[in-house]
Amino acid sequence: MKKSIITLPNRWVAIAISVVLSQTIFLSAGFAQETAETAPVAKPKLKPVKNTFKSTWIMDNQTVMVSQKGTFEMDIMHRFGTVDKGYDDFWGLFAPSNIRLGVIYAPIKNLNVGLGITKSNMLWDLNAKYALLRQTNGLYPVSVTYYGNVAYDTRKDADGSIFKYQTQRVSFFNQLIIARKVNDRLSLQVAASISHQNAVNGYYTKNDSTGQVTFKEMNFDHLAIAVSGRYKLTEVTSLIFNVDQPVTKHNTNNPNPNISFGVEFNTSNHSFQLFAGNYTLLNPQRNNLYNTNSPFNYTAADGTKIPGGKFVIGFNVTRLWNW
Repeated sequence: MKKSIITLPNRWVAIAISVVLSQTIFLSAGFAQETAETAPVAKPKLKPVKNTFKSTWIMDNQTVMVSQKGTFEMDIMHRFGTVDKGYDDFWGLFAPSNIRLGVIYAPIKNLNVGLGITKSNMLWDLNAKYALLRQTNGLYPVSVTYYGNVAYDTRKDADGSIFKYQTQRVSFFNQLIIARKVNDRLSLQVAASISHQNAVNGYYTKNDSTGQVTFKEMNFDHLAIAVSGRYKLTEVTSLIFNVDQPVTKHNTNNPNPNISFGVEFNTSNHSFQLFAGNYTLLNPQRNNLYNTNSPFNYTAADGTKIPGGKFVIGFNVTRLWNW
C-alpha cells in the first residue's frame, strides 16, 4: 500500500491554510456586498431640454432660445406691403417693403449679443439676450430668458423738425420670456415687455363746449404681452403662431394688436420662416408702439372706425456658423 506524499504534520498545515483562505474569501465577499449596499448610488446628471424652438426668432418676436457659445448668426428679415389692395399691388408684394439686416454672436455660454439696421427710419439697434433658466426635467419646468435692446433713429433731420434733441432719437425695449417644451412636437411661450421712447407723438385739441385747448400725447412707456407657439409637423417643418396684445392705453395713437401665423423650415444651420401678420416695423419697441395695421375691424374709444384685414406677408432667414 502506497504512502501519502503529505506527512501528518504537513496535512495539518494544509488544512490550516485551507481554512484561512476560505475565511478570507468569505470575508472579502461580505465586505464587497456591504460596500455595494451602503455606497451611495450616483444620480444621473440632469440635462436641459433641447430645441424648445429651432430659431432665435419666431416671426417678429424673440424666442427663449440662446445660441451656444461660439455661434455666429446672420438674419435677413423682410416685410411686404399690406394685402388689402389686392391685385393693384399684387397683394402687397409690389408695395414698398421694409427690411432688416442683423448679426448675432454668442461670446460666452447663455449670452447672445447682436447688431442690426432697419430700412424704416434707418434704425440701428444693439441687442442682448441671456438665458436665466433652461427647462430641465426634474429641476426647472420652464425656460426663462431676458431680451433687451437700445435703438437709434438715424433719419436725416437737418432743420430739427423731427428731433429737437439727439436723445429723442433713442428708444429702449426690455422683455422677459418664459417658455416650455410641452412635448416633442409642441412648444409654447409667453413674454411680457416694456417699450420706452424718449420722444412721444401727440397733438393739440380743442374742447368745443369749453374752448379749452389741451395736448394729447402718447405715454413714454408701453406694456405688452406676447404669446407664441410652435408645432412640429416633421423633423424639418413646423407651424408657428404669435399674438401681441397691447396693455397700456394712451391718450392718442393707440397701437393695434398683432396676429401672425406661418410655417417654418429648418436644417442644422438654416431657418426659414414664411408667414402673414400685422407688424411691419421690424423693431420690437416700434412694432409695439406704432403698429397701425389691425387684424380685424373695430371702433376705437374716440369713435373712430378702424378697418381690419391689414395683414402683410413676411419672411425671416437665419444662417448659423459655429466655431
